[in-house]
Amino acid sequence: MVTLFANTAGRFGVNPKEAERFFKFLVVGSVGFVVDFGVFNLLLNPLDALFSTGTGAYDFFVGLGLSEDFVEFGLAAVIAGTISFIAAIISNFFWNRYWTYPDSRSKHIVGQFLQFTLVSITGIIFRIPIIALSRVPFTNLAAATTGSWLSPEIVSRLGENLALALSVLVILFWNFFINRYWTYSDVD
Repeated sequence: MVTLFANTAGRFGVNPKEAERFFKFLVVGSVGFVVDFGVFNLLLNPLDALFSTGTGAYDFFVGLGLSEDFVEFGLAAVIAGTISFIAAIISNFFWNRYWTYPDSRSKHIVGQFLQFTLVSITGIIFRIPIIALSRVPFTNLAAATTGSWLSPEIVSRLGENLALALSVLVILFWNFFINRYWTYSDVD
């Protein structure tokens, strides 16, 4: 499959080696996507319970000046998204280092991991506002398109996952190009 993708891309003037790396990066990204979405969804219910009205955590964050609506309906998704993103960074770094760019190991692993992490953290700077700003419109879209046959909780989760998917798509290209030419710059 990797070779087929690389050869097909080569017919369109793309360097086959770079096409192979991009394909592997997409596969690794898919694994990271599963890690990201899995951790995100595993954390949402416990965090929603933690930040629900009347809890100590709710009172603490409202006391810090965050809006009641954001604490109750948005903070869990932002925190879950941040933790899931970190889990995906760790997974993706090791898969990329040992499979996508196996010839990049002339760089020390700690330095390379720090570069990869910096690129990824820059990505999260884009990701958090994308999730925060698109969650409500996507939830409204999900509610409008599904009618009343889904519970409000499922519609909300659908909206949150659509917001996460949008953020993943946006930073996919950022991560590939910056990592290719900075983190893994020691490959031909």
